[in-house]
Amino acid sequence: MADLRLENVSKSFGAIRAVRELDLTLADGEFLVLLGPTGAGKTTTLRLAAGLEKPDTGRVHIAGEDVTELPPAARDVAFVFQTFSLYPHLDVRDNLAFPLRAPVRRLGEREIRKRVEEVAEMLGIAGKLANRATQLSGGEMQRVAIGRALVREPRLFLMDEPLSSLDAKLRENLRIELKRIQRELGATILYVTHDQIEATTMADRIGVLEAGELLQLAPPREIYDRPAEVRVARRLGSPAINLLAAERAPELVPKPGVARIGIRPEDIALGRGGFEARVRHVEPLGADTVVLLEFRETRLHALSSGRNGLQSGQEVTFDLARHRLLFFDGQGRLLHTTDAG
Repeated sequence: MADLRLENVSKSFGAIRAVRELDLTLADGEFLVLLGPTGAGKTTTLRLAAGLEKPDTGRVHIAGEDVTELPPAARDVAFVFQTFSLYPHLDVRDNLAFPLRAPVRRLGEREIRKRVEEVAEMLGIAGKLANRATQLSGGEMQRVAIGRALVREPRLFLMDEPLSSLDAKLRENLRIELKRIQRELGATILYVTHDQIEATTMADRIGVLEAGELLQLAPPREIYDRPAEVRVARRLGSPAINLLAAERAPELVPKPGVARIGIRPEDIALGRGGFEARVRHVEPLGADTVVLLEFRETRLHALSSGRNGLQSGQEVTFDLARHRLLFFDGQGRLLHTTDAG
């Protein structure tokens, strides 16, 4: 495996700046997730690392080597796409073996068989090796697509939302499996997604991208607890963070310069405290319930556990976990949190 370094990389397509002066380092053996909405520049970043796109400015380094001018085949990276991209006329065994039979590899059939069977066992598809790709379920096809990258034993894995086309249960299962495999192999993975659950459950570090700009790069817990700015704070959390104008609750503002107060829904404790609000909507989600409140002409989402008995139109009191409030300035930058002072 190897590390990856993107140094001041930019890429434009006509008037659209897809990636803006990106500095990003991925350590050897790290699982790094780029998180952002459609159009954030996630896929373009992967393509720049793979050599499928050439940067307008900046350099790309893999394992300490400047590969900016090298073609994709010379970089020794494996790309897993959002679509399965399998050969429908081949069975699973031959789909997995296909990259190993390339002329540049020159592996013997015994070694190819050994690698294919090891990867198939690791992915739980050993019993499907004789099946045609068209006979597989969606989850099995994506396992084969991932396996075709694993058998190559590349220096770096690049994964472009490989689980997004699967249903929720399959995504959950494959998230767990992919993280387990990465740990077992010590693989270096750059993974992109718009799904915050994938990012927080799989990543060693998350890079939050928006409009081609890297807003923050940190471990998931740090991104959640100390977002560098409002755009980052909105990216993690479901329901999304509440943003309350400072003038609506001056008693919460600890110092001048605060424009907005960030309040996570789980930090609103309903049924106690000195704040009063009106319930606008109640949304049961099984173990949790989301309650939409109207508080001083601002709507706030509160997350409570279990059944709370609240109904639309009802008056309710609430308190805040004041040690977890976030304070942002007029430009949306984090000033400080109450837990850190």
